[in-house]
Parts: sequence; C-alpha cells; structure tokens
Amino acid sequence: MVFGSMARMKGSLIIDNAADAIHSKSGEVIMPEAPDLEVIKDFLNLHVQGQSIESATILRPTVLRSLAGDFPADVQGRTFGAFQRRGKFLLGEISGGRWLVVNPMLTGAFQYCEAKERVQKKTCFTLSLDGDNELRYLDDRQMGMVYYISDDQMDQVPRLHEQGPDVLDGTSFEEFQERLKRFHGEIKGVLTRGAFLSGIGNAYSDEILFAAGLSPFRKARSLSTEEQSRLFQQSRAVVEEAIEVLQERMGNDIHIKIRDFLKVHRKGGQPCPSCGANISQLNANQRITSYCRHCQPGMLIKN
Repeated sequence: MVFGSMARMKGSLIIDNAADAIHSKSGEVIMPEAPDLEVIKDFLNLHVQGQSIESATILRPTVLRSLAGDFPADVQGRTFGAFQRRGKFLLGEISGGRWLVVNPMLTGAFQYCEAKERVQKKTCFTLSLDGDNELRYLDDRQMGMVYYISDDQMDQVPRLHEQGPDVLDGTSFEEFQERLKRFHGEIKGVLTRGAFLSGIGNAYSDEILFAAGLSPFRKARSLSTEEQSRLFQQSRAVVEEAIEVLQERMGNDIHIKIRDFLKVHRKGGQPCPSCGANISQLNANQRITSYCRHCQPGMLIKN
C-alpha cells in the first residue's frame, strides 16, 4: 500500500517483515497492530463465529502445533465461538473446550473466502465452513505459530502470557507509571515491547509519540509526570481513533489495508500536520522511525 492511496489484496491479510509486516501491492510492508487486529477480530466474529467446521486440510504442517490430538480428526464437527485479541495474538474459541491460538509472527495471514477460490501456494491449512466458505491460514515463510489446544493447555502457548496489559485494557495511570519504571532505554523501544503494553508496534508508536509531543529518542526515565500523562492518554486515544477510521473505511473487507490517514509514520519529507516543518525519518535495524523535530524535541543519542 502506498500512503495516500488504498491498496487491495484479494481476500487476504498478508503479514511479512519484523518491522512492519503486511505486504502491499507496491511491496511496502506494514505489520498489523492493535487497530488492524481489532478489525480482523470483529470481522471473524461477524462472519466465522457460529459456523461449524466441516473438515480441515493440512497443506504445510510446519506452522501447526496441535496439542489436543489429531487436528483434522478432532476439529471436524466442532463450531467456532467468539474470537479474541490479546496483544498481537488472535484466539478463536471452538466448541468442546478447544482453541485456535494464532501468533502470526512475520508472515502469517488469514484468508476468508469461497471454497472455489484458488488455493495459494503459501496456504498452510484450510477449514471448510458452512455455506461453501473457507477460513485459510497462509504463511509464506512458515514462521508463524498456530496452536490447537484444549482449555487446560493455554499456558503452553509461548509468549501469550508474557505480554503486558493490552493497550485497550483500561490500565490506570498509576499502574502505567509503575510499569514504565521497569523499562530502560528510548521511549519508542519501550512502547513497542509487548511486556510493557501489548498491541503497539512500529507504526502506532510513532503516532502515539507524535500525539504526545515526545521524541522517540527520549529515555523513558527522563519523562516528567506531565509527559507520562500525555503518553498514557495518547496511547489509548490514538489506537481508538485508528480503529474508528479503519472500521469506517474497511467495513468488512479486512483485505484492504489502510494507513494513509496516519500523521507521521512513513511520511518522511512531508509537511508536519501540526507545524508544517518537514517530517524526519530514520531507518535503522529494519525499523522506520518517523517524527517531527519541532513538535517532538529531543536529541537522537543523548537527552
């Protein structure tokens, strides 16, 4: 997807690259974060919840970790319940005490389509549902992890319980402050760590810090109480605003990835929407950082 335009990817959400991971038609990569995954979760609850699983076909078994028996045999005839998001995990409840827990990692993808649609080479498994529809999991590099588990095996999913409170959990400011004390380093790096707040990645950390008027290079422990308060408020506000935009513009078409409404991320060289100065952009360690030097004062190395 090119910023300023809307890219369409037929029937699928493609996740690729550690820094920013959904491939667009232009080759740009954009990792789904809390706003994107919330929309996907809502889509699955609308279209997949309540559907029975008529059959399962495993095409590329590497990503699948079935801890609850033989996957195709055990899942057949069960029904999808509600879907949840925990940080960057998606969890689908299945009748009879089963769960499908998905950590898409770098190249995982969901596709909901008619059964007659061509099966892509990167498809790892398919679930045939009611009404000649299928839910497919795609993973080009097979780096994602899909766990088929029972209720009592949830603690066996790596990283799921290592995440901090979700950005939308309603954490109090006092708890936010206490958690922030545990982390050193630049505030952008702290924000993107799932152990501090889960669900925030590279793109929305740029947006949150811009909205809070904080340099991404500020040390976390250098923030004043007032600056911490701005960061706390904008962490949730930016994500909620993005969800509203995506729900309005995507509708149910989760294969359309939209980020052209972001104010600074990946907009290096363009005018800052607040002050008009050029937005600065750095690319280091496969991570793009976009910010306004005027609105977000702070030195690159030392604060």
